[in-house]
Amino acid sequence: MKLLRYGPPGKERPALLDDQGKMRDLSMHVEDISGEFLLPATLNKLRQLDVHRLPLVEGNPRIGACVGKVGKFICIGLNYADHAAETGAEIPKEPVIFNKWTSAIVGPNDDVEIPRDSLKTDWEVELGVVIGTGGRYISEEDALSHVAGYCVINDVSEREFQIERGGTWDKGKGHDTFGPTGPWLVTADEIANPHHLSMWLEVDGKRYQNGNTDTMVFKVPQIISYLSRFMSLQAGDIISTGTPPGVGMGQKPPVYLHAGQEIRLGIEGLGEQRQKTVQA
Repeated sequence: MKLLRYGPPGKERPALLDDQGKMRDLSMHVEDISGEFLLPATLNKLRQLDVHRLPLVEGNPRIGACVGKVGKFICIGLNYADHAAETGAEIPKEPVIFNKWTSAIVGPNDDVEIPRDSLKTDWEVELGVVIGTGGRYISEEDALSHVAGYCVINDVSEREFQIERGGTWDKGKGHDTFGPTGPWLVTADEIANPHHLSMWLEVDGKRYQNGNTDTMVFKVPQIISYLSRFMSLQAGDIISTGTPPGVGMGQKPPVYLHAGQEIRLGIEGLGEQRQKTVQA
């Protein structure tokens, strides 16, 4: 299934995408695409529905983030060997963990703000993993059974705030609008191999990123198992798993975003995003 949320910010309604690419409202069956509604039992009930008897969503409404009421937005840094190389960093021996604040989450086609005083706002196309069944001390062998689905994430990053201003990476990662998520959550049963998905990103029509999840250093089961040693994972948590090469700071000379640009990005089987950049 391709699950999504539509409507004005803060008032999104749950829906799914039918085989014709049309949105079907799910409000009579679930309150939201979030938390308890991502547990296996609920997803199985949704799979039994006659999709074509669900109400058709008319018009062209805004698409919200594909997961609502997110508890944790956890990110993995330097998780592609070729991206680590372009930034001059060593390949990490263990996953690098940082956070994006949940207030950064926006819809896949919402505007991205360039923060005040920003000089180095950058882009990163990433595979998002959404937890369905929570847990602690999850084994790698069992990890994929805890996944509700996958989505596209743009891990927008202000590099000066992240790297040059002291402290952790988080203040360069969590600005409002720095977490476009969606357009839809593709349930795990539809993605045969999350480690062989092509991914790309363009700015103003120029392709900068053109990679594949097969160059991940730490695969999805390793990431889930590792994170669950340090925190409980809960239904609706999002894990953003790292980016391939082609980010702005890796260009020679570096290239950064400014207001008035358009970003397009996508991942094979998971849909596309399109954002305009605006000044905060």
